[in-house]
Amino acid sequence: MGSIVATKMLRLFVVMAFLLASSSAGSFYDDVTITWGGPRGQILNGGQVLSLSLDNSSGSGFESKNQYLYGRIDMQLKLIPGNSAGTVTTFYLSSQGAGHDEIDFEFLGNSSGQPYTVHTNVFAQGVGNREQQFRLWFDPSAAFHTYTILWNSQRIIFLVDNIPIRVFNNNVANGVGFPTSQPMRMYSSLWNADDWATQGGRVKTDWTQAPFTAFYRNYNANACVVDASGINSCNTGAVTNQLWQTQGLDAAGRNRIRWVQQNYMIYNYCTDYPRFPQGLPKECGLPRF
Repeated sequence: MGSIVATKMLRLFVVMAFLLASSSAGSFYDDVTITWGGPRGQILNGGQVLSLSLDNSSGSGFESKNQYLYGRIDMQLKLIPGNSAGTVTTFYLSSQGAGHDEIDFEFLGNSSGQPYTVHTNVFAQGVGNREQQFRLWFDPSAAFHTYTILWNSQRIIFLVDNIPIRVFNNNVANGVGFPTSQPMRMYSSLWNADDWATQGGRVKTDWTQAPFTAFYRNYNANACVVDASGINSCNTGAVTNQLWQTQGLDAAGRNRIRWVQQNYMIYNYCTDYPRFPQGLPKECGLPRF
């Protein structure tokens, strides 16, 4: 009976997510630069689709032309089908330098028939080690799905098809690092990490399956843009009264994230006591949502 209710809830969540999803994306020609991998990164369909490929010589990657300090960043991805073991496909925000900030979506490939692992992490002032990992309730290689990083001054929310899977709150007042001051660009890449990505490195990349290709579309950054001189568009009145600027989780959102974490979370650093023998990080004892 419980599984039937859970299935009905999932269908409702997915329908609501697609009704709420925005498709107001621009052109990859205007929004990003392919930064490495040569011809393995290609902009297609007049700028509406971007593909990244990996072979045994190199992977590939791109980055946003703009840098942001708070915003809602959406991307649709269609991941590598079949045997993707050893590969990592990414979509993340990052600043530069040793004390960098970073907000990560990483998709760890697996053997044919096995599910992807969605790896999330948050770095603040160069300190990470805040991993949570999930399975998905769908095949992410069969169709495009929307992955979202919502970052405001109060919290970071990771969403999949507009369903929240993780929240990381701003607990600076409690001595917990949070990205508040360093502008970040959006980065995406496809690369080989068979030393750790699949079952801890036990399953290696099968290069007879190469090239491996992932597709991106509908990149949309509703965000505060910081220009080369450090001027923030949110301080000039260019971006005002946006939902993401104060967005948290309402009762429905809290129910959704509990459902995801109870059914699809496979690793949470806040329950990994052997990893932190001196005690769990401070935020693990604070309210989650």
